[in-house]
Amino acid sequence: MQKGRKKKVRYIQKMPEVNQFSPRGRPGRPDEVILRLDHFEAIKLADYQGYSQAEGAKMMKLSRPSFGRILREARKLVADSIVNGKSIRINLSSVQVGVLRRDIPKKEELVDGVARESIIRDHIIKYAH
Repeated sequence: MQKGRKKKVRYIQKMPEVNQFSPRGRPGRPDEVILRLDHFEAIKLADYQGYSQAEGAKMMKLSRPSFGRILREARKLVADSIVNGKSIRINLSSVQVGVLRRDIPKKEELVDGVARESIIRDHIIKYAH
């Protein structure tokens, strides 16, 4: 029986095309780090696409503190993998995931200029509902 609160569904844009990364130059089979899908999505939204934690949280339909915690966990796992030469495997594990099947562009691809923040906010609201 599961203890604590029921896990909230974490929404992702789409399933990753690649689910394993392995270091080169290391003989044998390296140790492995397991990156959950919500970790993958948080890193993609914050570090690759350039969204703030508040914006990423809205896209994943989570609270901002939950998004921040997931992002910290993910960054720590990726750092461990890079520093210690471990492979990374993206895994569903015990997380409930909803796939939105939407491609949200990188933040810098949206609009340049003064109206950028309101356009981004409208874009997020459009995709979050």
